Amino acid sequence: MKKIFFLICLMCATGVQQLLASSHREAPLIANDPLADNTDLYAFVSPDEPGTVTIIAAYVPMQLPHGGPNYFGFGENIRYEIHIDNNIVTPGDDIIYRFTFKKVHEDPTTFFYIRLGAQNHKTTYTLERSRDGGLTFTTLIEGGIVPPNNIGPRSINGPAGLNTTYAELMENALATTADGERVFCGPTDDPFFVDLGGVFDLGDMPRQDSEPRDGVACLNVSTIALKIPIEWLQKDGKTELEASSILDPDFVIGIWASASRQTIRTLNAAGSESYGGDWIQVSRLGMPLTNEAVIPIGSKDLWNSLTPYQDLANISTFGNYFYNPELGLYMDDSQFGGAVPAFSPLRIQSASLGGFDFRNGKDGLYGLKGNPALAGTALDDAIFGTLLLPAPGSPRSVDLWPIFHTGAPNLIPYQLATGKGGNPLAAGKPFIHNFLPNGGDMLRLNMAVPATPRDDDDFNTLGLVWAAVLGLTDARFNTTTDLEFIPNMDGFPNGRRLEDDVTRIELQAVSGIVLAAIGLWYDDYDPNTSPSPVTPQLLNVLSYDTKVSENDAAFRNEFPYVAMPWSGTSKCSGEKGEYTQPEILPPTTTGVTGLGSTEVYAFNQPNPFTTTTLIKYHLRSAGRVSINIYDPQGKLVTTLLNESKTEGDFQITWDAAGYPAGIYNAVITVGNTGIHTIRMNKLD
Repeated sequence: MKKIFFLICLMCATGVQQLLASSHREAPLIANDPLADNTDLYAFVSPDEPGTVTIIAAYVPMQLPHGGPNYFGFGENIRYEIHIDNNIVTPGDDIIYRFTFKKVHEDPTTFFYIRLGAQNHKTTYTLERSRDGGLTFTTLIEGGIVPPNNIGPRSINGPAGLNTTYAELMENALATTADGERVFCGPTDDPFFVDLGGVFDLGDMPRQDSEPRDGVACLNVSTIALKIPIEWLQKDGKTELEASSILDPDFVIGIWASASRQTIRTLNAAGSESYGGDWIQVSRLGMPLTNEAVIPIGSKDLWNSLTPYQDLANISTFGNYFYNPELGLYMDDSQFGGAVPAFSPLRIQSASLGGFDFRNGKDGLYGLKGNPALAGTALDDAIFGTLLLPAPGSPRSVDLWPIFHTGAPNLIPYQLATGKGGNPLAAGKPFIHNFLPNGGDMLRLNMAVPATPRDDDDFNTLGLVWAAVLGLTDARFNTTTDLEFIPNMDGFPNGRRLEDDVTRIELQAVSGIVLAAIGLWYDDYDPNTSPSPVTPQLLNVLSYDTKVSENDAAFRNEFPYVAMPWSGTSKCSGEKGEYTQPEILPPTTTGVTGLGSTEVYAFNQPNPFTTTTLIKYHLRSAGRVSINIYDPQGKLVTTLLNESKTEGDFQITWDAAGYPAGIYNAVITVGNTGIHTIRMNKLD
């Protein structure tokens, strides 16, 4: 039979790999191969079973719950893999879980996906595990069940369909290996939540002239979920109860996911296809949003051609994207900050502690290179200084680079500012250790840190950022520099929980929130005049939100935790749901001012402006509202409003025709606790 050969050239003759990029179709080549597109990765200590870690990898983005007769699902002839590094001594992966899928037609005579108890494209999987970095594999599951797509009630519930419930289908798909790993493979609601349109409309989050929308609401993904006993993941086979502390470095693991295809695809004249050649990785995902919001479009495919263990060798190509992130340009009024008004609360430190500039192209902490004050710290060349202070003009090598690329060691300066007495290079409150320097872009999780219960009053979608807030401001934690568990220390970027608002956290991180947490405060902090380092600029960053801050479907309380997939009969508009911002802490008696309660959100437009600007604000509750305008030196310019208001939306115009050009702050307060600051740029 004559064959038509269609070669997918994923590997050229020189051995250089071309790779498809990943995550919600943002990269060029992967849009043509969605079955192999890894969209998201999660890793967290299981909230209902402390001795286990749950890893969730999502593939095949943007699945509509309707369509047919050929619905979305895992692809055949693809290796879906979850990679784990648990030992800094051994190079590369230590553990690999490999999934492969097979499809059969139970009733090829019908054009329906499901009919009379039969299912077309019925999918099963094989799970293999390697504990020697991929040299050998052991089969754990064969013929694993993948539930069908949630077509609708007649196909799933009706007697002419499967005559069951979708909840039962999901339950029947749960499997357990002989070693105690729990496994699920199948369609689910996409657990990510983000205003994709706003993100890619030059950072318009929250939307300035329209309503925010969850770009992945009511869309499904194909999910692989594993719940693994910690002793299977810890390098010495220890349980979490054997950890020396909650920050035991021997319990740190790195996790990344991938998909691989064979290099040659052959299309046969009769409509079948066959595959041959070496297996090559075509999708890669570690930290969320790395490829999406850090790596530029022209380099996305090259980025994905590398494993995380090759990242450091290519630091000359990719390092600057972390050291000088593009998003930083839109949080800097000397660059393009005024052109992206949605980011107006997010401003990078340019004169932290009077002299440290972390804007793009500046030196950050590099001016301390060789200073005796660095001795014994993580910035000491004898420890990690060559990695964390590589060169001048790399300001974010001390915060963004560790977040995305190495994790943070429990060493000075990576300790909370509590107890430092205003000196970032002094010892502070131990906070996190998820440092794993032998790989690049991976999720890093310290498995010894316990899970924060989801019903805990302190649970917060800001993850590790909120743990820092509690550690700095809450009297339960900021009266001592002793190591102790602070709620949300298990949150992103220490692993990634399903609930974590990673978009918001990462934008706050680009703004410098990590620097502030360790004592490199924002520019409006003056130790001589500021009663607290919790300044209006820091409050701006903490209160910033994208207005899409929770998933469109509630997460389950038990494995696999993700929600059931949307069906073709579901009603879902994709509009944002009601969002309740977490309560911010009341003032404490420890000398550190608390953060008040977030009762007001505001923005102005246009920004920048020349003569007048409209200030719009929303009140969550009634109260006395004041709006004061301050000049760049912090002097009160005018009071626009001082009166009682009801709950709701309001607006007021500031006519600044008589004032010089510059940066002005509009401070909106509600009662004695609510505060929101808008950074406004008046032009000539």
